[in-house]
Amino acid sequence: MKRMTTKRDYYEVLGVPKGASKDEIKGAYRKLALKYHPDRNNDKGAEDQFKEISEAYAVLSDDNKRAQYDQYGHAGFDQMYSREDIFRTADFSDFEDLFREFGFGGPFGGVFGSMFGSPFGRRAGRAGRRYEYGSDLQAEMEITLEEAAKGVKKELTYHRSKACPRCKGNGSEPGTSRKRCETCGGSGQVQQARRMGPMQFYSVTTCNRCHGEGTLIEKACRECDGSGKVGETETIKVSIPPGIQNGMRMRLENLGEHGRDGPGDLYVLVYVQRHATFARDGDDLWLDMPISFSKAAIGGEIEVPTLFGKAKLHIPPGTHSHTVFRMKGEGMPKMNRNGKGDQMVRAVIDVPKKLSKKQKELLEEFDKENKREKFLGVI
Repeated sequence: MKRMTTKRDYYEVLGVPKGASKDEIKGAYRKLALKYHPDRNNDKGAEDQFKEISEAYAVLSDDNKRAQYDQYGHAGFDQMYSREDIFRTADFSDFEDLFREFGFGGPFGGVFGSMFGSPFGRRAGRAGRRYEYGSDLQAEMEITLEEAAKGVKKELTYHRSKACPRCKGNGSEPGTSRKRCETCGGSGQVQQARRMGPMQFYSVTTCNRCHGEGTLIEKACRECDGSGKVGETETIKVSIPPGIQNGMRMRLENLGEHGRDGPGDLYVLVYVQRHATFARDGDDLWLDMPISFSKAAIGGEIEVPTLFGKAKLHIPPGTHSHTVFRMKGEGMPKMNRNGKGDQMVRAVIDVPKKLSKKQKELLEEFDKENKREKFLGVI
């Protein structure tokens, strides 16, 4: 259900190092855009390369998207952002004057408009019939920290529209035909005239009555009343990858609302519950571990809980309260990458509130011996 990505690394696409500055990224895009802009380059594949470098720039020029891409790579990033999401907030304004100076179509018109829509959306119209894709949907899912650490498949029930089974999504009652649209004469387009002074201008637009189809439904389907779609409750299984972060959004293609030219997508917003024992910081986990006064003084091994079982931790003699120990590789899996984060254990010395008579005597003896050794300069 999720898209498999074979994309090249965005830094590789622009030919810049991972630590490149914004000016370096902008300069690299400017150079490549001039080289591959389809208004200038007629070579086969130039348009695809222009799309690729434009997508890379849209991500790497945005601080938030760049940070997420650096952390999760293509596999994780593409689960959160569709192409429409990537370009929706992209800023190409610095290049508009450059493109115009060289006589190219501007970023939000010309070739960009034809390739990506406006702004870059797949739901944009073209000359003639308007393309109608289904709306995207969003659902929410809550998982435990253990499920986030190990990955889980969970059922999700949600409501969506699907193609009407009676008319197969075309809106016409089976056995009936469609009639020619009288407004546009079956062309799907209408011509409009506008006069400015002595000049008269003509423009061609999509017919609003038939939406560019050129035909109209003669008899509406009685099941969907001509809409071509019906509501349905659907239950699916969602695969949550190990290491997913709280608030991440997963994109499941073609599971949104029905559309004449294709369904929308379903976005699943994942919330990770707070844990009673562990606190999460990125891929690392934090744990407050009570230890006895004697263990802190003498040292030794203690058993520490992790999300994957028990582990041993060595406490050196003379450990102070709130000393932090790092347990490498005992944290959260790194989503769509190899390795795990670490578990940070904060030793909290547990001072007993009640002591037996024997314990008091021993501690008093310890205190006297400690003072005597300090006086003699032993410690």
